[in-house]
Amino acid sequence: MGNYILALDEGTTSARAILFDKAGGIVDMVQREFPQIYPQPGWVEQDPMDIYASQYGVMMELIAKRSLSPDDIHAIGITNQRETAIVWDRATGVPIYNAIVWQCRRTALMCEEIKAEGLTDTIRAKTGLLIDAYFSATKLAWILDHVEGARERALRGELCFGTVDTWLLWRLTDGAVHATDMTNASRTMLYDINKCDWDDALLSRFGIPRAMLPHVEPSSHIFGYHTLGGVRIPISGIAGDQQAALFGQRCTRPGESKNTYGTGCFLLMHTGDTPRCSEGGLLTTMAASADGEAPQYALEGSVFVGGAVIQWLRDGLGLIRDAEDSEYFASKTPDTGGAYLVPAFTGLGAPHWDMYARGTLVGMTRATGRNQIVRAALESIAYQTNDILDLMHRETGIPITTLNVDGGASANNLLMQMQADFSALTVRRPAVRESTALGAAYLAGLSTGFWTKDDLAAHAGDDQLFTPAMCEDARRTALDGWARALRAVRAWSEAEHES
Repeated sequence: MGNYILALDEGTTSARAILFDKAGGIVDMVQREFPQIYPQPGWVEQDPMDIYASQYGVMMELIAKRSLSPDDIHAIGITNQRETAIVWDRATGVPIYNAIVWQCRRTALMCEEIKAEGLTDTIRAKTGLLIDAYFSATKLAWILDHVEGARERALRGELCFGTVDTWLLWRLTDGAVHATDMTNASRTMLYDINKCDWDDALLSRFGIPRAMLPHVEPSSHIFGYHTLGGVRIPISGIAGDQQAALFGQRCTRPGESKNTYGTGCFLLMHTGDTPRCSEGGLLTTMAASADGEAPQYALEGSVFVGGAVIQWLRDGLGLIRDAEDSEYFASKTPDTGGAYLVPAFTGLGAPHWDMYARGTLVGMTRATGRNQIVRAALESIAYQTNDILDLMHRETGIPITTLNVDGGASANNLLMQMQADFSALTVRRPAVRESTALGAAYLAGLSTGFWTKDDLAAHAGDDQLFTPAMCEDARRTALDGWARALRAVRAWSEAEHES
């Protein structure tokens, strides 16, 4: 049966293998970075063989490090960077082009053409997504258009497409399984989240043969087996990284929400078995589900610059030496002295969606110094998150009383208290902060009987709870100031766009 679940966490810049025990605790982990490729400005690629080699390498290193036998591993779960597109030869397993990473903007013009065709509402209604180069469909179409003979080979059934989870699954099963889960399928801009099937009209528009697409299964499902030392280990859980984190935080009921504080912030609210369409720029996406369970859904909002604003303080301004210093310096002042930092370095995401916005620091006086600027930077992360929380509440009517948090910046106690104060809710930070990998492990363990749902509830240990401590008048004054700062940024962007 095995005593451990092995989670393979394939991120944008590194691959990790994390071993979890029966109590849901981390036994050990190994991490390895892999190369990024930038052929042109705005283009981002990765070698699919590097992706697989790094992920397989950390898996084997972890097994060797812990002196495990294959029998010790009960099951494998996979979680992955989403939207990244890979195409390979079905017979040989050789990729026909580098993986086009979710960050790549090469298909922005293609997206503008699709918008001009009037397909925005159709695509949103079917897929829950906005038309953007972020998603997989235009990446796949670009490969078929630009690799010689690719489209003809695809029509003959010679090529496979997959997001990173599909590629890893195919390699780990020696080409026996070409599949994905609903959460990853829902990020391709090709999958009808209402019918839970690939959409033939969209496939036709992008010129993509259905035969090259993977089968789609629930996230908690025995997809196939990896043979190691003669032992067949089930690969029994797959989810895109943000949906895996939602599940790892045990957010499985309507209104339960999590925010991942990374370079950006990804806020997801579970909405149950009914997809909810947003008019304010949120994405409707699929949440993790299990065999025999109704499809599950979530709303998603993204903050472009979250923890990245702390990196900017360190690398751009030199105000701090380490990211951890932000809490120290910000705590040296009780407030910002009326200063607000809007870190719109690459525009504003949900709910504003202003690609012309730029970073702005307003409200400075002669007394404004390092401590005030650092504090304003931390506050900006909490304010942006609160904007999305407010929009989710307005659009769903579902009250959010607790926000579950993870990601690197969630270790900052001052930031977490700011979030609780500005949003007037409880912020829960779990004892195990590797929520993405934990979600993949939970999904794998549930489908094989290693855990029950009751077991997972018993694992719900907290590292710390942060409760609101700001009076309502002070909170309202702070939020009003943030709204004024946003209006200043929007005025700048409108003038810039008009010129």
